[in-house]
Amino acid sequence: MENFTPVSAALGGVLIGLSAVLLWLTHGRIAGISGIVGGLLTPRTRDVGWRAAFILGLIAGPPIVAALAGGMPPVAVTSSAGLLIVGGLLVGYGTRLGSGCTSGHGVCGLARLSPRSIVATGVFLTAAIATVLVTRHLVGV
Repeated sequence: MENFTPVSAALGGVLIGLSAVLLWLTHGRIAGISGIVGGLLTPRTRDVGWRAAFILGLIAGPPIVAALAGGMPPVAVTSSAGLLIVGGLLVGYGTRLGSGCTSGHGVCGLARLSPRSIVATGVFLTAAIATVLVTRHLVGV
């Protein structure tokens, strides 16, 4: 646990929760990233603005924080590009199969005590634990 940062993690959690609440209060929408992006792929005129602003905020946030904090921590990507692409495609397929992603189910759905989201989040966490067990401890990737 060399990178344990509880203060920044708690602050990030508060900001994620706040953004989900603000989206719910201002637009009556769930802050599920896969649904927001999917809505941009098949846009309805009145939805494009807030969806684009939300995604732009996700993309612009890290550079803004880096500028304010004096830089970003180094990130070392040790997996191959092919493995990253396959992983991304599997995540995309999983969000379609599960009718949402961890942000929609894990943050917003759990907050609303949605039974479907409780089950989906349990499946997400179980799959993540199994993936780490297999890749890090059994296979050694």
